[in-house]
Amino acid sequence: MTRLLQRLGLVLGALLGMLVIGGLGVLAQPAAAAQPVAQSVVQPVAAAPAGAILATVEEGPEGPAGPDGPDSAGGDSVIVELDGLTDKPSSSITLLLTLTLLSLAPALLLTCTCFTKILVVLGLTRNALGLQQTPNNQVLAGLALFLSLFIMAPVLSEMNDVGVQPYLDGELTSAQAWDSGIEPLRTFMLKQAGDEEIELLANVAERDLPAERADTPMTMLVPAFILSELKQAFIIGFIIFIPFLVIDLVVSGALMALGMMMMPPVMVSLPFKLLLFVLVNGWGLVITSLVASYQ
Repeated sequence: MTRLLQRLGLVLGALLGMLVIGGLGVLAQPAAAAQPVAQSVVQPVAAAPAGAILATVEEGPEGPAGPDGPDSAGGDSVIVELDGLTDKPSSSITLLLTLTLLSLAPALLLTCTCFTKILVVLGLTRNALGLQQTPNNQVLAGLALFLSLFIMAPVLSEMNDVGVQPYLDGELTSAQAWDSGIEPLRTFMLKQAGDEEIELLANVAERDLPAERADTPMTMLVPAFILSELKQAFIIGFIIFIPFLVIDLVVSGALMALGMMMMPPVMVSLPFKLLLFVLVNGWGLVITSLVASYQ
C-alpha cells in the first residue's frame, strides 16, 4: 500500500510540473506579439496649376457630328418621291381586284352575257322533247357556259386589251380603265337590247329617253338587255315546240282512232320525237341558231 501511494504521488507531481511549464509558455506569447509596427511614409503630391485644369475642362472630348441640314441654296421647297407607287398597281391590289371580280362573276354571267338566253332555249328544247331530267340541269348549264364563252370571246378579248392590260402596265388609272374596259361590253349589250325594252324601263323609272342609244346608262341598259334576251329565248322555244306538238297531235288522233284510250300519248310520241330530233341534227340546228343570233 505504501508503494502504491508513493507511485500516485510521483504521477501527480509530474502532472503538476507539466501544467506549470504550459502556463509559462502562454504568458510568453503576448510578449512576442508586442513588437513595434513599421510606419508607412506618405509623400505629398504636388498640386496641379488651376489654369491647366480649366483648359482641360474647356477642351473636352469631341461628340458625334449631327446630320447635315438641307442646302439653303435650293429654297424652301421639299420634293417627296413615292418610288413608283403611282406607276403600276401592287400585287395586293391586283389580288383584291381579282377576288372581287370572281365574287361578282356569277351575277355578271347571268345579267351581262348571253348565258341566260342559251340556258332558257336549251331548257325549252328538253321540255319540247318530253324529257324531264335528260339531259340534267348540270349538263345544260355547262353547255350554256362554254357556248357563252365562245360567243363572248371577242368582247372579253377587247375588254382585256383596252382596259385590263393598260391598267396593269400603269398606263391608265382605275377610273380610266373602267371607262375603257366597259365600252366593248356596252356595245355588245346595246346591239342586243331592244328599243321597246329601253323605252319601257325609261317610262317605269319616269326618266327621259336618252338622245342616242349610246347614252343609255348601265342601270337601264342591263335590265333592258335581260328582258330582250328572255323575249328572244321564248320566241326560239316557240318555234322549237311546233314540230313536236304536231307529232303529239298525230299520235293522239291515231290512238283515238284505234280505240286505245288508256294508252298515254306521251309514251308513244316520245320515240318519234327523239327520232325526228336526231335525223334533223336538232342540237346542231339549235346551237347554230343561237350563235348566229349574236353575229
